[in-house]
Amino acid sequence: MTPPTLLAVPNVSEGRDAETIAAVGAAFANGAARDGAPDGVRVLDVHSDPDHNRSVFTLAGHPCELADALLRGARVAVRRIDVMTRAGGGPEQAGLHPHVGALDVAPIVYLDPREQGAACAKALVVGDRIAQELGVPVFIYGELSGTDPGSARTRAQLRRGGVAGLAARMAAGEERMIPDFGPPRMHPSAGATLVAARPPLVAFNVQLAPPASVEDARAIAALIREGGRDGLPGLRALGLALSGGIVQISMNVERPLELPLARIVDAVRAHADLLSAELVGLAPASAFDDFPADVPIPGFDPARHLIENALRC
Repeated sequence: MTPPTLLAVPNVSEGRDAETIAAVGAAFANGAARDGAPDGVRVLDVHSDPDHNRSVFTLAGHPCELADALLRGARVAVRRIDVMTRAGGGPEQAGLHPHVGALDVAPIVYLDPREQGAACAKALVVGDRIAQELGVPVFIYGELSGTDPGSARTRAQLRRGGVAGLAARMAAGEERMIPDFGPPRMHPSAGATLVAARPPLVAFNVQLAPPASVEDARAIAALIREGGRDGLPGLRALGLALSGGIVQISMNVERPLELPLARIVDAVRAHADLLSAELVGLAPASAFDDFPADVPIPGFDPARHLIENALRC
């Protein structure tokens, strides 16, 4: 097929139930036939994590088809995932990753600045359709939500306090917590969905070698995230305790063309030894420039996990 111009990276709040993950993925991929052929949306990657209880799907397709694909998957996620009940069970049941909905985030990703307008338009269409067709409140974040960094809403602001926190702030009528689309309250089971248009970011994790503790991971995350003492530009970071006694620094690299992963590895290594690294979803090839050969990334395949290569397949 002709190389797609846009990606979508929907995050679904389920990383343990293989049947649900497969059903959502099949819905994203299987469009209605048009002139005897299905639509051109492809699922390039699925990354599921039971500790985070999250699955990240990477879709590629033409703008006119991505909205339909996202709605198909969203419909299955809303039907099968109850984040409102799960939130009462605490992090062990809900998962370590901050989230507010069954379909938690659904960003439209543009790879070329000339496609920014198409991505923004499609994100607004997706947000409106999720709200109108599924009854889920939708919040716009990032560049679509404000004209400057001071006024734009962020994922972190919306996710603060998780499902219960957002529900309480909506119920209190906080000005910045009024949905852009849909009802003024959380969906009774599926919570809310966050939608954006953005350039690529890289979800990147590092596991610290023993005897590092979760307190060590949190302290390092605070030092290296943007705004920290050794802050790196556009880096969001959390320290987490995984199962099996492993501790992790979980990160979003919001400007990977400016901040290669090798620089992040160096920043972490200034404070602790590394056990391994992990890429969640896909990344631009340049993000891996000069990446150290002695840091293993289990499961990483450049043919599938670098955006430029995946789109050629």
